Amino acid sequence: MQYLFHEDAGSAQFWIKGEAYKYLFKVRRHSTGDTLYFRNKGKSEELHAYRVVSLEGRTALLELLLSESRAVKASKYLHIAWCVVDPKSVEKVLPSLNEIGVAKISFIYCERSQKNFKSDLARYERITESSSQQCGRSEEMAFEVYKSLDSFLSAHPETVVLDFCDKVLGCDEQISTVLIGCEGGFSEKERKRLEAFKRFRLDTPMILRSESAVIGIASKLLI
Repeated sequence: MQYLFHEDAGSAQFWIKGEAYKYLFKVRRHSTGDTLYFRNKGKSEELHAYRVVSLEGRTALLELLLSESRAVKASKYLHIAWCVVDPKSVEKVLPSLNEIGVAKISFIYCERSQKNFKSDLARYERITESSSQQCGRSEEMAFEVYKSLDSFLSAHPETVVLDFCDKVLGCDEQISTVLIGCEGGFSEKERKRLEAFKRFRLDTPMILRSESAVIGIASKLLI
């Protein structure tokens, strides 16, 4: 653990209790005199160092030692437009995408997306919050949902599309927004809409699952 989010981070003193106390002092086995690090979601670029002053029952008193601006994020910006797939598949790779440094994910209901799949953005935020505390990332990943591919493309004309074509994605490509289809790919109507957009493919003979393609693209563009 690199730090914990806490609503009182930045205060001169505050008490830790509940799940945070259990994690820090039962699981991680910290004790009096140890230095712990916290961020506040409202100003997540600020890192606060605290000393454990005392342990009383199931609470701990922390005293501020130092606050400094220490933003931890990817050197490049990447926005992934992901046609809706099974949320379980998304949840499996979210921690990795967060560690790699993806800035934003837009979930889009394409024509071949199963409409019964619902994106639980609150759950995704909890998953990436836990990941950030482990990997040290300070910037929170953003999420949003679009009801159709057309509405997304109208809002993001700079989009580049992962598709079957001749052009292979290079490591030096300057791409800020990339569109990845769902299982089954794009419909014929959507393909016509995408003809005006730049396209590329990954340099592999294998057929990738949607989540594998997302990880591959994010890794190639950000790391």
